[in-house]
Amino acid sequence: MNTKTKSLKTKSFIMQERSFPLRGFDFKTYSTLLALVGLFIILAIITKGDFVSARNFTNLTRQIAVNGILAVGMTMVILTAGIDLSVGSVVALSGIVAGLLQVKLGLSMWGISGAIISTIAGAATGMLCGAINGGLIAVFRIPPFVITLGMMVIAAGAALIFSGSQAISPMSAEFTTIAKGMLSKGMTITLGGGLAFLWLAGVVSRTRNRTQKWPALVTTLALEIVVLAFPLYAFTTDRGLPYPVAILIILAVVCIWGLKNLPFGRFIYAVGGNEEASELSGISVVKVKWPVYAIMGLLAGLSGVILTARLNSASPTIGTMMELDAIAAVVIGGTSLMGGMGTIGGSVIGAFLIGTLNNGMDLMDINSNYQMVIKGIIIIFAVWSDAKTKKKSA
Repeated sequence: MNTKTKSLKTKSFIMQERSFPLRGFDFKTYSTLLALVGLFIILAIITKGDFVSARNFTNLTRQIAVNGILAVGMTMVILTAGIDLSVGSVVALSGIVAGLLQVKLGLSMWGISGAIISTIAGAATGMLCGAINGGLIAVFRIPPFVITLGMMVIAAGAALIFSGSQAISPMSAEFTTIAKGMLSKGMTITLGGGLAFLWLAGVVSRTRNRTQKWPALVTTLALEIVVLAFPLYAFTTDRGLPYPVAILIILAVVCIWGLKNLPFGRFIYAVGGNEEASELSGISVVKVKWPVYAIMGLLAGLSGVILTARLNSASPTIGTMMELDAIAAVVIGGTSLMGGMGTIGGSVIGAFLIGTLNNGMDLMDINSNYQMVIKGIIIIFAVWSDAKTKKKSA
């Protein structure tokens, strides 16, 4: 092929790229969201619209919220190039502690004060486990895989010992409210309005510093509007916003803001990107990793309390394989397992994708064993894609 022919083909390719209407649309950033929307459409068709009904969507988000909360914490852990395999066992242990206080110590008779004490105790148990993980990892420089694997076994054993290998129930109505309660429609609209305001502020910022062509920008905004409007419609049409979903939204917004605006958030990215360079630049790795694992433990403890309240029973095996779903959500959401790259928003979307996929496979009556295989394949593909992206960047 001569030089002239090559030049013509190159010009033709450039012209085609310029004429592509969505040139500049960030398919990589929105790939998980597009996959989620596509999965919703497929399941809506299969179930003849029942899947996207307001009642089903509310119940689905209530179930997904627990993994979403875990994904928020796991994102920060993985951003530091770490991992936490103890999440599922800590969820179970925290639920058992809350259940023991409710049933064995009689706090269920204390009404709302007993529910608050049980919730704090469960969350504190998770935070203690996370702080132990973080201390050993940060201070003694022991690999996170080893420490969290050990904590996984310890917490699982402690849950079985404290519970006598039996489920603990029932809980008080006040305690179960944290999982089964709902914000009023007015409060739901208020919270939705707050999120819409934050979104509009982001739109204004992107429009002023616009790097996309108008078709790509309009497509991006249309996708975001659909994703924001449908949940608000579903929650206000049904009974309101479930408490667990409200907790997830608040935690996600606070953590997203913290990672973007606080020095601690920037330090997390720096440590994950290059730990040695971070230390040389004056960043204390211990003061970054230790709190990150403590926060992960706190969120695991809170998840254990919410899950126990939802089921009205504390079981020592309640958190089995929950770390798989949390890690899958984070990786699918675009966070690099090598650290230093990722977003909490992407992980929350990943959690919704995993939860929707689980729900869809249940609707299609796919055996749970096959479901695990499918999720494992998805994780491997996501990690492979991340490694390929890293290699290209290098």
